[in-house]
Amino acid sequence: MNDFLLNLGQKSFAGKMLSSLGVPVPHGLRRLKTSWPELPLKGRDVVVGGAGSVHPEIANALIPAGANVYAAGDCITAYEGPGEAFSRPVKALESQNDGLKAHGYIFDATHVQSPDDLLTLFEFFQPRIRKLAGCGRVLVIGRPGNEQKDLSAAAAAGALEGFTRSIAKEIGMKGATAQIIQVQTGAESRLEGLIRFLLSDASAYISGQPFLLTKTVRAPKTIHYVRSLEGKIALVTGAARGIGKATARKLAQEGALVVCLDRPDDDGPLSVLAKEINGDALLQDIYEPDAAEKIKHYLKEKHDGVDIVVHNAGITRDKTLGKMSQERWDQVIGVNLRAVVDLTESLLKDGLRSEGRIICLSSIAGIAGNFGQTNYAASKSGLISFVRKLSTMVGRRGIAVNAVAPGFIETRLTAAMPFLTREVGRRLCNLSQSGLPEDVAQVITFLATPGSYGLTGSVIRACGGMLLGA
Repeated sequence: MNDFLLNLGQKSFAGKMLSSLGVPVPHGLRRLKTSWPELPLKGRDVVVGGAGSVHPEIANALIPAGANVYAAGDCITAYEGPGEAFSRPVKALESQNDGLKAHGYIFDATHVQSPDDLLTLFEFFQPRIRKLAGCGRVLVIGRPGNEQKDLSAAAAAGALEGFTRSIAKEIGMKGATAQIIQVQTGAESRLEGLIRFLLSDASAYISGQPFLLTKTVRAPKTIHYVRSLEGKIALVTGAARGIGKATARKLAQEGALVVCLDRPDDDGPLSVLAKEINGDALLQDIYEPDAAEKIKHYLKEKHDGVDIVVHNAGITRDKTLGKMSQERWDQVIGVNLRAVVDLTESLLKDGLRSEGRIICLSSIAGIAGNFGQTNYAASKSGLISFVRKLSTMVGRRGIAVNAVAPGFIETRLTAAMPFLTREVGRRLCNLSQSGLPEDVAQVITFLATPGSYGLTGSVIRACGGMLLGA
């Protein structure tokens, strides 16, 4: 990635000069370059607060992951047992104006029942937010608004999301992110995997996003956080390049055997990738009418089924609607949407194992629309509706279904853009920089793991907090 402003900003003198002139200089992101470690938060200071009820679950996520926990207020008792068990005793913060420059802040807001209760949020964050470390993390944990029993509680629950999205915008220039987790009553035990992921370097390009944890998906028999995909078979469509290639590599890094699928024209790069990651190369054009049955047959014959399906393959055929031919329309809808529906339905009948994972690549265009992309936006928006409906149908089998909507990601397409267009695209997000295919691959891989079982029917934006869309 050749981002002139980002690269210049990393040079201390040049960065200071630009900042003094009022030029917003993006902060270099701290990305995970290895497989997921056993202790993703090793040595990192995390401050916890709030009078909610999920502190025991937060403690079970933070302390085994290696975090040094500092407690503000009376919540300290929930952390004392795990702290002693792992020889990392929790420390109490004596005042709001402590001098700690923490990696993360977690606020348990499940107690918030009225607009007046929101003051506790202000009192926790206001004296501390400017001391958050570079590439730090903020998590606010609350309850879904539609779960509340009265209007006052529903209003307060909704306020948490606007608060968190705004914090994400305020801290983005230091490479830091903020998210809100909305936990359904009874889904508290599902927090561990999500907290570990969001506080780690693997979540570098997710910013200002809501995550809804539900009881929909049956709990997996076992959850491991190191080599968590060992023994799993994964299918990645459109794997020869870009996000698909990065995803195949990451899934393999976490232990999966990856079936890399792409068109016969991409035999060269696909075969090289499959050999590199000790996976399989499957040459198949998913636009063909019988593609779904051919792919299912291959997976059944070669691997006796599949555990993870990543629908990444997609095309664009851009024209304004008045100038668009039916051929362009049919191709985009066929590849991006119909092929996904056909293959998924086929594998659900015979091929996708219980506790499986289905991840669809949507797009910001599917959320907000885009000029000259009625066909593409329709296909990607259709995937979002597909994911939400399907998630309600397969949860009892332990299958989770989610979508990932990438923002401005550095690929061959963005490299071919005019310089000014590319620069504008890079800056229109909280982090003021573009993402990498590896950033999207990290999100997809997390959604493929057993530890993500609390998430289903979700659309996770890997966009750095892009200012476009909801």
